[in-house]
Amino acid sequence: MSKSGAFDLASGVGGKIEKKEVLSAVDKYEKYHVSYGGEEADRKENYTDMVNKYYDLVTSFYEYGWGESFHFAHRWNGESLRESIKRHEHFLALNLGLKRGQKVLDVGCGIGGPLREVARFSGTSVTGLNNNEYQITRGKTLNRAAGVDGTCNFVKADFMKMPFADNTYDAVYAVEATCHAPDALGCYKEIYRVLKPGQRFAAYEWCMTDSFDPSNQEHQKIKAAIELGDGLPDIRHTKQCLEALKLAGFEVIWDKDLAEDSPVPWYLPLDKSHFSLTSFRLTAMGRFVTRNMVKALEYVGLAPAGSQRVQMFLEEAAEGLVAGGKKEIFTPMYFFLARKPLSASETQDS
Repeated sequence: MSKSGAFDLASGVGGKIEKKEVLSAVDKYEKYHVSYGGEEADRKENYTDMVNKYYDLVTSFYEYGWGESFHFAHRWNGESLRESIKRHEHFLALNLGLKRGQKVLDVGCGIGGPLREVARFSGTSVTGLNNNEYQITRGKTLNRAAGVDGTCNFVKADFMKMPFADNTYDAVYAVEATCHAPDALGCYKEIYRVLKPGQRFAAYEWCMTDSFDPSNQEHQKIKAAIELGDGLPDIRHTKQCLEALKLAGFEVIWDKDLAEDSPVPWYLPLDKSHFSLTSFRLTAMGRFVTRNMVKALEYVGLAPAGSQRVQMFLEEAAEGLVAGGKKEIFTPMYFFLARKPLSASETQDS
């Protein structure tokens, strides 16, 4: 039961931020980023504030345009976007080897779209970890509507400092979420700590690929647009994520950029040259309609001042994502499956 109407979009902009403070929050958020003179060090040092502001500002836009699962997916010819998103989540559950009754942790769970799908698909109990109060409130409402509130829950906390005992969970996953971490190694170490020995961690990471050239100004501009539009301190290279996993103590079972062999480009829903009735709100025409609707809602006072600014940096992000995808310098689905060894001696033996 996603928010689908204009009033829901307007009323949700700003999340838990007071409506009169939304414009000021947009100003503060934008100033973290390169396009507005921001520095990577500041984004990393203040990542909690930056990411919270981001999700307070954009969650209603995401839910309005994308549904309950805020992620991309490997997609087959003839498969709808919604179908591919569900299969992407099932693929994660299958690789984790989930069994009925297990306790699973979703790190950076958003409003819980993947959490609910994984729980229903596998019969597990899933805890969603999220540091954004507004998204947790929405997630609880959606859990009740889906009938999973008895087995699934949310915990408000920072994934760099999880409030869980060591060896708590039978499996851990993250869907395009740990890219918000200021330090991949620190984040993966926390995941390692709360995961039971011998169990698995799987994730889809946002990464720059081998085709990314740091000395190429166009590549850097695309990277900066994605960071601004998607609340990221810095986009890491796939090799950095892999190295951080190993340093955290994980045994890497396999890893692959799933975008490389996706028959339908992952960025197609955002490509202005593409038209789709089933994902109309993501198309160029859909974005034009939304832009003007938000402008009107802000003008009459139903949407807070600053709403148009949020819409604009999300459109800039879409342009950056499409450009990054077409040039193959960026992927939102670097997948890895890793295992926590049963003992320290097992790590040394391997």
